[in-house]
Amino acid sequence: MGRVLVTGMGMISAIGNNVRQNHESLRSGRSGIGKVAFFESLYASQLPFGEVKLSNDELKALQQLETSTGYTRTCLLADKAFAEAVADAALTPGQLSSLDTALISASTVGGMCLTDQLYEDANHKSEGSEYLESYGCSAHTLKLIKRYRIKGFTDTINTACSSSANAIMLGARLIRSGRVKRAIVGGVDSLAKYTVNGFNALKILSESPCKPFDVNRDGLNLGEGAAYLVLEAEELAAGKRVYAEVAGFGNANDAHHPSAMSDEATGAIRCMREAIRTAGIETSQIGYVNAHGTGTQNNDQVEFLGMGELFEKMPPYSSTKSFTGHTLGAAGAVEAIFSVLSIVHSELFPGLNVHDPISGADHARVSEWRGDYKLNYVLSNSFGFGGNCTSLVFARA
Repeated sequence: MGRVLVTGMGMISAIGNNVRQNHESLRSGRSGIGKVAFFESLYASQLPFGEVKLSNDELKALQQLETSTGYTRTCLLADKAFAEAVADAALTPGQLSSLDTALISASTVGGMCLTDQLYEDANHKSEGSEYLESYGCSAHTLKLIKRYRIKGFTDTINTACSSSANAIMLGARLIRSGRVKRAIVGGVDSLAKYTVNGFNALKILSESPCKPFDVNRDGLNLGEGAAYLVLEAEELAAGKRVYAEVAGFGNANDAHHPSAMSDEATGAIRCMREAIRTAGIETSQIGYVNAHGTGTQNNDQVEFLGMGELFEKMPPYSSTKSFTGHTLGAAGAVEAIFSVLSIVHSELFPGLNVHDPISGADHARVSEWRGDYKLNYVLSNSFGFGGNCTSLVFARA
């Protein structure tokens, strides 16, 4: 059971169109949350969002998809991040098509980002649009499979906000077990009326930029984006640039409530403990926690309680959702890349907008960018609706 190494990364979010731009924004403390330019909704002028700064037409031009049909914004974001990741890992067409290469993606809204068009098509109010086969959760995965001629194991995961963290975990397990030698893993979600209206009904959307782990936090900001990592078995990585190792992973479900975590942090504690155990390390070796940190009352209090129960001394922690917004099915992969960047560049990225930290948090909370901070192990948390909690441990390679 050899090591699982990260050899390629690609992403697009509200703070950058590629990994380099995202990294620059994190270092400079530049948030991407604000007014939207492309998302059409009743709430577009009322609420801040983490919107990608490219139109659909611009995304199509970048990916040379101008003549392609059936590409929703979800599909376009996925293609952009996927292409960067495989190019970064220098994967050949033959390697992409190899039966030893898996693709595991994730999404929550999928093609339902076209909420109005879906309504028109489903209720026979249209002549049948080009998107009839694009509304499913796996539509973006199928587009990637077809365009890049992927023939190995493929899957699409929807476990709400832990979706792409679970994609990473499954890819690592497939490599560790010898079922595949390489896995391209990640996820995507775009802004959609479907999700915005749903979160608004739950009364957890903030009217200002979110402030995770602040006493006065009042909700989250929805964002959009896509992120993919190329994972390879150690024997394939000889001579290649290696960013980090996927050292551990854990998943647990507290089965407490459809949209809230248990007050006792049952699932959160269990998945963090399992991730650390499978990494073969002690809790004291975790140097930084990229927290799930949505900015809602329930999540932040429960996650902070869980970390306090798990760690004898709380390691530095922050929530980078204050930069990107909550990207839902993409969040686990987006924050996995941020965690890897922390290790590679020996940096801690801050949580923004926190003025009055929740009790006990001030001694460990990362409030500003810190360089020259060597990290050997980073824990990245992703907690989803229904109590599906996943934690990943990344290690210096």
